[in-house]
Amino acid sequence: MSELKGAMIIGQSGGPSSVINASCYGAIKAGLDSDVITKVYGAANGIVGVLNDKLYIMDEEDPEELAIMKYTPSSALGSCRYKIADPDVDDTDYKRILEIFKKYDVRYFFYNGGNDSMDTCNKISKYMNKVGYECRVMGIPKTIDNDLFGTDHCPGFSSAAKYIATSMVEVYQDAHVYDKGQVTIVEIMGRHAGWLAGAAALAKVTGYGPDLIYLPEVDFKMDEFIEDVKRIWDENKNVLVAVSEGIHYADGRFVSEAETSATDGFGHAQLGGLAARLADVVKKEIAGVKVRPIELSLLQRCAEHCASQTDSDESYMAGKTAVEQAVAGVTDKMVGFKCTRDENGYTCEPLLLDLSSVANYEKKVPVEWINARGNDVSDEYIKYALPLIQGEIQMYKENSLPRFVHLKKVVAK
Repeated sequence: MSELKGAMIIGQSGGPSSVINASCYGAIKAGLDSDVITKVYGAANGIVGVLNDKLYIMDEEDPEELAIMKYTPSSALGSCRYKIADPDVDDTDYKRILEIFKKYDVRYFFYNGGNDSMDTCNKISKYMNKVGYECRVMGIPKTIDNDLFGTDHCPGFSSAAKYIATSMVEVYQDAHVYDKGQVTIVEIMGRHAGWLAGAAALAKVTGYGPDLIYLPEVDFKMDEFIEDVKRIWDENKNVLVAVSEGIHYADGRFVSEAETSATDGFGHAQLGGLAARLADVVKKEIAGVKVRPIELSLLQRCAEHCASQTDSDESYMAGKTAVEQAVAGVTDKMVGFKCTRDENGYTCEPLLLDLSSVANYEKKVPVEWINARGNDVSDEYIKYALPLIQGEIQMYKENSLPRFVHLKKVVAK
């Protein structure tokens, strides 16, 4: 394919993570180092920044400061939850995007996000091809939910999993300190996929894991949950439970009593309050028991102090690979991971996936990794996830506190 000269835009979308900026930095640096990419722009708040003509000139950032992005959590360029319409129904946004691309001679577009972001990426790619505007479009994965189709795992999941496992070990210590025990219920993110809740099982490697783990891949049975808790309470006078926020009954209803009519920009129900709901049930069923509900909530997304170096390195690789492959002529792809886990250890290499095969598909925990009772995961899950949480990042610190990136954010005119 012929050499394509022009500018690039990278945008970030969806929920933040500990390593989304590592991917972004990998892409930005590869763009700055490229001989064919003439300018590197960062979209302010994802695709919304493109639509609003608010682009940051990354060429004007200090290189040393920019490098701190690799160990800065959340989305340094700003994020959004904006769903663009099907172009066959309403092409208003697409015409505006094309207008902006032409204004800045953008020939490379990279979008860093999860399922819905890959859908956006796919739609833009198809539209540019349809109207005959040569622009290479690549998706860079990001989601702590680990539910993107086709890739072994997603950047961001590993660090969130490490935080969850670490928190479970620490909560275990706290819950077992008194002469009178308690039931502790820890609510973990995950609407339809239980990868994050499953990560609580990694705490078992230390000997301080949860007694029960519930994932949304299987129907939740309240009567069996009560039986499980009562049985372990009678045996140990202490119960530690990890539960995914998205557990549901056989009829599809979420167990969470805090489910509301509110949704995010993509129509997903906002969940919460599950741990408190289950705590109330346990209090009624076991007389006099102390029950403590804990909702990890946002803490599990951007815990940079507990990030996985493996996750950081792989995330950087994903961003770098996306740009290098686009410059080489590839388009309409998402960078995924192909991994091996065997007697020789763990290896990970980039894998290119069609955007159309990734967008709007959810990868769930294999049901064979969940026990028959539906209250725990198997060793297969631990073998899968344990290599991903390895390594400690070397955070930048000042006064023993995190030092995160400070971008100039010079806006293009």
